[in-house]
Amino acid sequence: MLRIISANLNGIRSAANKGFLDWVAQQDADFVCLQELKAQAGDMKPEMLRPDGLEGYFHYAEKKGYSGVGIYTRHTPNKVVEGLGVAEIDAEGRYLELVYDKLAVISLYLPSGSSGDHRQEAKFRFMEHFYGHLADLTRRGCQVVLCGDWNIAHREIDLKNWKGNLKNSGFLPEERQWLSRVFDELGWVDVYRHLHPDATGEAYTWWSNRGQARANNVGWRIDYHIATPEFAHTAQRCSIYKEERFSDHAPLTIDYDFPL
Repeated sequence: MLRIISANLNGIRSAANKGFLDWVAQQDADFVCLQELKAQAGDMKPEMLRPDGLEGYFHYAEKKGYSGVGIYTRHTPNKVVEGLGVAEIDAEGRYLELVYDKLAVISLYLPSGSSGDHRQEAKFRFMEHFYGHLADLTRRGCQVVLCGDWNIAHREIDLKNWKGNLKNSGFLPEERQWLSRVFDELGWVDVYRHLHPDATGEAYTWWSNRGQARANNVGWRIDYHIATPEFAHTAQRCSIYKEERFSDHAPLTIDYDFPL
């Protein structure tokens, strides 16, 4: 089995203080894809770079305390790709890819548009460019899995208060239609939905820090494994870890019957 975890940490230092690295050490994971590091290279302690014998690869944002992605793995990659070759995107540390003979594993942090119109426009620019990149990835000839915070809830069953969020970033019609095109036109597979097509509240991976959202399970499903079909169909089981709270997101783990 190949175990892959995706976790938005909302700050790796904060998550480490809450026990995230201790939890990782117990998971026997092959890959742990991280988003929202909110750290620079100089902020990273040794245990954050190599927890439990895993090797860490990172793409930091230029702005301090902002964004950034990483991947922990026990498998040395053939190639490491940092960024998408677009200055606006790469300055924010949103894409990291580890390439192997038969598989590419990607940690992705798609922008949020919730802080204002300027950020929503940046999100739309990212989506426009990234659609072409996703099309290119499908022509690679190897299997690919993109793990991370896509900041889009795809369907009404993917969030609690969908009616109240129809005009909010993360559930805008344009965002949902774009994600549908990723699945329907490009052929990518939402692995969690492949295994659990009708799950509702148990599928949520993010809860606002406001009010009692987590306690009342007023959540969103915005963290995904999205994969090429052959790889997606090797998925055997998945879990969303909610017993401990490392950040405002919960880690999503999926096991694949796939030889690396």
